[in-house]
Formats: sequence, C-alpha cells, structure tokens
Amino acid sequence: MRLKSRLPILGALETYTRSIFKQDLIAGLTVGVMLVPQGMAYAMLAGLPPIYGLYASVVPLLVYAVLGTSRQLAVGPVAMVSLLVAAGVGELASVGSEAYIGYALLLALMVGVIQFAMGLFRLGFLVNFLSHPVVSGFTSAAALIIGFSQLKHLLGIDLARSNFIFEVISAAAERISETHLPTLLIGAVSIGLLFLIKKKKWSIPGPLVVVTLGISLAWGLQLADAGVKIVGKVPGGLPAFNLPAFDWAAIQVLLPIALTISFIGFMESIAVAKAIQKKHKNYKLEANQELIALGAANMLGSLFQAFPVTGGFSRTAVNDQAGAKTTLATILSALLVVLTLLFLTPLFFFLPKAILAAIIMVAVVGLIDWQEALHLWKVDRTDFWMMLATFAGTLFIGIEQGVLTGALLSMGLLIFRTARPHIAVLGKIPGHPHYRNVIRFEEVEQRPDILIFRFDARLYYVNLNYFRSNLDALMDDKGDALRLVIFDASSVNGVDSSAVTELLNLLEDFKKQNISLYLVGLKGPIRDQLQKSGFTKNLGEDHFFLRIQHAVDFYDKKSGTKLQREYVLQADDL
Repeated sequence: MRLKSRLPILGALETYTRSIFKQDLIAGLTVGVMLVPQGMAYAMLAGLPPIYGLYASVVPLLVYAVLGTSRQLAVGPVAMVSLLVAAGVGELASVGSEAYIGYALLLALMVGVIQFAMGLFRLGFLVNFLSHPVVSGFTSAAALIIGFSQLKHLLGIDLARSNFIFEVISAAAERISETHLPTLLIGAVSIGLLFLIKKKKWSIPGPLVVVTLGISLAWGLQLADAGVKIVGKVPGGLPAFNLPAFDWAAIQVLLPIALTISFIGFMESIAVAKAIQKKHKNYKLEANQELIALGAANMLGSLFQAFPVTGGFSRTAVNDQAGAKTTLATILSALLVVLTLLFLTPLFFFLPKAILAAIIMVAVVGLIDWQEALHLWKVDRTDFWMMLATFAGTLFIGIEQGVLTGALLSMGLLIFRTARPHIAVLGKIPGHPHYRNVIRFEEVEQRPDILIFRFDARLYYVNLNYFRSNLDALMDDKGDALRLVIFDASSVNGVDSSAVTELLNLLEDFKKQNISLYLVGLKGPIRDQLQKSGFTKNLGEDHFFLRIQHAVDFYDKKSGTKLQREYVLQADDL
C-alpha cells in the first residue's frame, strides 16, 4: 500500500485495460502534437534555444507520470514559469549564451530540490499564504508582460529584452516605422487562426496548424530571404546527461526566483489538477505527493537539459477532453517528443519565430482575469485592492517584487483580520430561546444586568488587546446594573498561553466588580487547556454551558446552594 502511495502509477495500472489504453493513446498523441510547438515557443520565451523546450518535455514528463497523483495533469514548459526563468537568469548572463543555459538548468535543479523538500516535509500548506486575489493579480500582470515581450518577434524589430511593459512599449513606439510587414502579417494571421480554431473547437490543435502552415509557406516562398526570422537549425538527438555547474554566487542570486517558481508553479499545477480531479472520482489527489512528483521531475529533468516545468492549464484541459485515463498518456506524449527529437527536428528549420510568438500571445490571453477583478470589486473591496496592488507591483516594480508584495499583503491582511475579528453583542429573540446579533436583528431583547457577546476568532496574543478593550467598552455601556457577562465562545477555535493568562486576569477583575462570568459553547480541547491552567477551578465547574439560554436560566434560578444542574455542562459531556 505504501509503495502505491509513493508510485501512484501502480494503482492506476492495476485495472488497466485495452480500451483505457486506446483513450490514453489518443490523448497522449494529441497533447504531444500540441506540446512540440508550445515547448519550443516557451523555451524562446525563457530566453533559451527552442530545442530546450523539447528537452524539457521528455524526462520531466516521464518522472511525473510515475510519481504524480493526478492522472490528467499535463506537465511541461508553461508561459508563466518561462517568464520567471527569463527574469531570474537574465540578471546573471546574456540571453542564449552558454552561461545563460547553464544557469537555467541550475535553476531547474534548485526548484526541484525546493519542491521535493516541501513535499517530503509536508509543507504544501505554505502556498496558502498566496491568496487567490494575489495569484490572480500576479498572473494577469505576468500575462501582459509575456504578451508584450513577444512584440519584437511579431514586428520583426530587435528590441532590448525587458520585464517592464512601459519600456517595451516605448522602445517599440520609437521604432514602429521599422516594422517588417511580412513578419507582422505572418504573426497576425497566426493569431487570428489560433483564436478561430479555439472558438470553433476544432479537434486538431491550433499550434500544430499554424506551425505546419508557417513552415510550408516559409519554405515554399523562401521567406527567410525576404527578412523573416526563422528558427534555423534545430539540433537532433536526445538530451544528454549534464550535471548543472554549482556556482554558489549564482545560487544566492537565483534563490528568490527559485522560491517564486516553486510556489507559483505548484499553485498553477495543483489548481488545474484539482479542477480536473472533480470530474474523476476514481483517484485521490495528494498535494504533498504532487510536490514530490514535480520536485523530482525538475531535479531529474535538470540533469537532462530541462529548464523548470510545471502542470499547464491548456494542455491539461486538452488531455482530459481527449480522454486520458492514466498518466500513461503523459508517457506517450513524451515518447512523441522523443520521436520528434530523433527524426523530425530538421522540419522546424523554416519555422518563423513570429508564429512561436503568436502561440505564446494567444496562450496567455486567458491568464488575464478581468472577471475576477470585477467580481472582487462587487464582493470584497479589500481583496480587490490587494489584487490591484500585486498587479501594479508586478508591472511597474518587478516580477519577483510583485509576488513578494502580494505575499506580504496576504499575510498582513491575515494578521489584521485575526487581530481585529468580528465581535457581536447578542440579544434574545422574543418567544424563542435563541440569541442573535443585536445589530442585525432589531427586535431582539437585551437585559440591563446581562452582557452576552460572541468573539469570532482564535483568541491569542495578537488580538488580546482588541478583545479586552472591546469587552471593557461594552461593559461600560451597560453601567452599574451589569451583574453577568456571558462569553459565547462557540466561534473560538483555539487559545494560547497568553489568552489563558488574560482570561485569568479578567476573572480576577470581574470578582472585584462583583460580576459573574459564564462561558458558553466552549470546545473540548480549549476546555482541557483551561482545566490544566487552573482557570476552570477559579471560575467554577458550574459556569460552563452548552447554550446561552441554559446560562441565563441558571443565573435566574440560582438561589443559595440549590443549583439547577440540568443546565450545567459537565466535563464528561465533552
């Protein structure tokens, strides 16, 4: 059983049949045909020769197929990660140089180690610190950066590489008169065809159509002689084993981008894997095993000339729609890439770079999430501004800085919300033993001698001052008539040692003021903690209740030593 959890492919193959193989074969070939031109395009986006996109589509796919828990996830080069590679490695070497390639492979190894370690130590929950608005803002900005970065290939103009849109637009505007019209025409027609094929939902992949047409036209019309830039000679053969050079200075520079790729790549992968898994109930998705699988794919891939990869949205959707049932479909996609490397690379000699640029630009359009921005504006303005800040930070400050800004905003907002949680004063609904927020229910009744309040968060050192100051203010509003405070703790999921100390101090203050304190709805583990601290003994076992009405009735009916024990929550009941 443990072996199957570490090698999920074994579980998938237990019930493997010929009909499942047919579906996997169709899906594998479909995705493989789509992967070849996309992989080359994303390698170009990453600042690498196109062949490295094919290298990144072999070993990583085979490794993930064995270790991954998602049976439909299509792993390989993706636009977002390719952009991050270019942003990080571009600080160390010039694009396309041997040093640049070496650093890109080293980056893949670093990403693999980080993801593998996160999975091994079950740290997948850390990606939760990047909230959905932050990820949406970052991906939307990154999509624009990716799209505008391809202007030079679309216009046929040599523009300096930059991750800042305003610099790219400014440079393009200054040299717009130098636009190479045949190149622009090829790119524009390719973009139009790709959108048309996507809209019509043709069964044949759009990238394959435009690549085939582009190669045919460039070869037949000798467009290279007319100034159209083509891919040129693409080396054949399988990627050779190559241990990345360990440069400690480079590792320090690459570490921030490696962490960014590890988090963003995993989030992109797990998001699409979860979406697809909802359609398939015959397997479970394990987040930490996914981290191990992606980490191993990147680590071993880096040894065979692969730059960082992750699960992609578009290819995963195609893989699922084509009928993939197991990760054998991924293996078949990798084998198709192997055949391409062995026998078909000469065919890509005449492929115009404008077509690869068109493939990238169309692929990233779907990443610009305008609908999410509109939704957040209507539903949660705080999240909207957080999304906007991440979007603007990524566009105008930098890619890494944008992600960091978003992560800090997410954590800051989390701390702020837990430091100032919702507090409700409760009143009784006339004729019913139910208590509700007095602000939301105007008809509720409040007694001058009883304050009932609810605290909707974990009680710990961050929000203790907020808790105490609000409680003091509520008690002051009640005035001298106050004799009982009922703390509805049903929404409190935990307390720390500081909170226990504060509750003890609160109890001492209440005794001096001749005010009783009752606790309602306290969860078992918290009550155990209060028992160990001595708070329960100081408060009294009979001051804990299941329901607010029980506490009120007990207060009203208590006389002398006769207690209405039927209302008291006993320790054995928890």
